[in-house]
Amino acid sequence: MTLDTTQKPIEITPENMLGTFKVACSNCNLRELCMPIGFKSEDMHRLDEVVEKRRKIKQGEQLYSAGDSFKSLYAIRTGFFKTCVSAADGREQVTGFQMAGEIMGLDGIVTDQHNCSAIALEDAEVCVMPFADVEELSREFPVLQRHIHKIMSREIVRENSVMMLLGNMRAEERLAAFLLNLVQRLHARGFSQSELMLRMTREEIGSYLGMKLETVSRTFSKFSDEGIIEVKQRYVKILDSEALKKIFNPQTCA
Repeated sequence: MTLDTTQKPIEITPENMLGTFKVACSNCNLRELCMPIGFKSEDMHRLDEVVEKRRKIKQGEQLYSAGDSFKSLYAIRTGFFKTCVSAADGREQVTGFQMAGEIMGLDGIVTDQHNCSAIALEDAEVCVMPFADVEELSREFPVLQRHIHKIMSREIVRENSVMMLLGNMRAEERLAAFLLNLVQRLHARGFSQSELMLRMTREEIGSYLGMKLETVSRTFSKFSDEGIIEVKQRYVKILDSEALKKIFNPQTCA
């Protein structure tokens, strides 16, 4: 499952061969997802100057690590990532999953250091935007500044939602919420409303949702037995989205 991000042919240069090259937001078909609505086309070329380069990340490689100096934001062009932190005992805690059209790196703004690591779950490509340049341009274009604020606000809302998942919901509710959120985000990118290919393992899902691997597998099987979803390894087809919604929010969906 890969987004079609075909662009005009790009001149091959030594920099290209190293996996980084200049990319223009003005002719990227993901700009409506990661760029502010209402940004005028003539101003979009100013934004092109902010995007320093495009960087390719192989599956399993880190885009940045916890403790790295914060310098840039990253717009995901293709691929999936997970963000995670390491506990004192060495265990990994997954804090989120990110996909094409989303912005990464905001965790480093507060302390000028990244407090989590970002790892590619499949071969991916990101646009590198030096934060100093983003700040400078946002002062000139208030619409861009508001967009950055919305992105930061969305991260706060997401973290609050995760806290609710971990604190108040049963295993079935957690997995239902996860699947509904994931398919909604994928649909906004042109994918099916009912079918998805999981890029993360069940163990990673469990880490994110605060569930043991056995509980994740058992809950997937329960949903499958009840005819709510169809599961074939990492392929998931939602057969009854209303049933998932009732599990996630029985008060409003009853």
